[in-house]
Amino acid sequence: MPMTLRTIPHRALAAALALALLGGSALAEEFKVKAADTPELKAVFGRVESRDIVPARARIGGTIVSLAVEEGSAVKAGDVVAVVVDDKLALQLGAVDARLKALGAELKDAETDLERGKKLLESGVVSKRQVDAYQTKVDVLTNQMAAAEADRAVLDQQRTEGEVIAPAPGRVLSVPVTKGSVVMAGETIARVAGGGYFLRLSLPERHAAHIKEGDDVTVGSRGMSNLGEKAPIGRGRVVKVYPEIEGGRVLADVEVEGLGDFFVGERTRVWIPVGSERMIAIPAAAVTTRAGVDYVRVALPTGPMDVPVIVGDSFEKDGKTYFKVLTGLADGDTVVLP
Repeated sequence: MPMTLRTIPHRALAAALALALLGGSALAEEFKVKAADTPELKAVFGRVESRDIVPARARIGGTIVSLAVEEGSAVKAGDVVAVVVDDKLALQLGAVDARLKALGAELKDAETDLERGKKLLESGVVSKRQVDAYQTKVDVLTNQMAAAEADRAVLDQQRTEGEVIAPAPGRVLSVPVTKGSVVMAGETIARVAGGGYFLRLSLPERHAAHIKEGDDVTVGSRGMSNLGEKAPIGRGRVVKVYPEIEGGRVLADVEVEGLGDFFVGERTRVWIPVGSERMIAIPAAAVTTRAGVDYVRVALPTGPMDVPVIVGDSFEKDGKTYFKVLTGLADGDTVVLP
């Protein structure tokens, strides 16, 4: 833990010099230095993951005649990803249609025989048993017609299932087939990442006790920018800490807004709190740099003086920027803001 020590001796002499430099100007604003516990951030890499990776599968076997997506394509649930055609279905449909025509002709003939038999039964020419036989034949052919129509409906449904449907909204990760490929029923045509994106962190085991759900994290921009660089910085929140430690690492999931344009598997830098440290923080406006040395003006009984300090990382609080002071100030000092 950094120590906050006075590093400037002979402060009275320095104060007299500072008064001469000030030329008697009035103090603008004072800031009371107080040591406080601040989060200790650890920089790790977060990997963009998709909540769900679902395959769009072929429901029938056949040849792919059209392919509507490629890697990176955005799809909605129900979109047609590809069309698979089985040439045998057309032949089977033709065979069923021919059977339906033959059964229809037989049924028409049987119905004619039944009507004739009923008239002859009234005049006593044929027996009741013969009429019942005609009726039975009509019933059998009617049921065969219904079965053939059901077979045709099954074939129609199979032909409709040649359309490969996106199972969920998201982005296509991979398309392992091409137009003209022969596929089997159940084979994957495309892999779709859906359900939104999140960051998965992997941290050393020693930090497991300090990570908890609800912790706020800072997320760097794409390209894994450093925290101090002038780059877009996002905020996230730890939503899940996995209870198992494997290979000396603990996993945690972070919810972050605006990951929709990231690639699945892309890495970005994340700063996550893994503890706290006693630190002095001052407004960034209080720090001035001369000849590569940072100075802070401190109010003393003899007058203000510029004290050289060593500052650490910056952070945002209540819309203002603060610097962590590693050495040069002590708890209770009064800093003069310009």
